[in-house]
Amino acid sequence: MDDLVERNGLYYQKFINVPFSGNVTGNKQGLINKGKQEGVWVSYRENGQLWAKGNLKDGKLEGAWIEFYTNGQLMVKGNFKNDEFEGPWVGYNEDGTVWKKFTGTFKDGAKISD
Repeated sequence: MDDLVERNGLYYQKFINVPFSGNVTGNKQGLINKGKQEGVWVSYRENGQLWAKGNLKDGKLEGAWIEFYTNGQLMVKGNFKNDEFEGPWVGYNEDGTVWKKFTGTFKDGAKISD
């Protein structure tokens, strides 16, 4: 991703005016198609530890998503639809207790029930 720049929501290689298509490696790994992130993306912290994993479609979060704290503890898991929280989500504090703010059922990005 360090070799790419984002302009108007699309990724380009530096000094090239055609949207980038190809695999991205490094701390963020996944596929870019015609300038937009697609499919499974994985993000790692500087120390190589898994930070987040999820799906993107047409550059937007779509489908299953998980994130982890620096101690390896699960932070949140749930689904996105068109870049918005959708359906059941569970969030955890670093000590493993439930994080109520991010636990419940969501619709169009808004929490509709606990």
